Amino acid sequence: MLALLMREVNEDDGVRGWLAVLCVVLLGYHPLSFALAAGTWLSAVAVRGAPLALILVCRLAVTGVGVAAGLALVGGRPAAATIALVAMALSGAMDTFIYLTSYVPNNRAPGDTPYYLAASLAYHAAWIGYLLRSKRVRTMSS
Repeated sequence: MLALLMREVNEDDGVRGWLAVLCVVLLGYHPLSFALAAGTWLSAVAVRGAPLALILVCRLAVTGVGVAAGLALVGGRPAAATIALVAMALSGAMDTFIYLTSYVPNNRAPGDTPYYLAASLAYHAAWIGYLLRSKRVRTMSS
């Protein structure tokens, strides 16, 4: 599936290199990550209640914005870079909320949360930095 997605992304002349990787992340990794997390969290909704259900809905919406950004990037839409920036910012904010609250069940060792949070923020900051500085993204947006 990943190879098919990568081939489809590379068919467009404007989507190559790191931009193609970002499209695969937005269209493949983020939805898969959400699906795996949701599968685990759904069984905990009965115990943890409405807050966890609301977080699931919010994470679904954030993932949907990411998929929309990926499709816009692949399609070469004029606002694709802006949507991708919003998607990465929302994803980073969602991860921060999940890591800093106790609503979502986790199996992190005590004291490891700052490392997970730092890695998540670095990941999202790197993609946001790429979107802001990339010549390929800039030429696509104009």
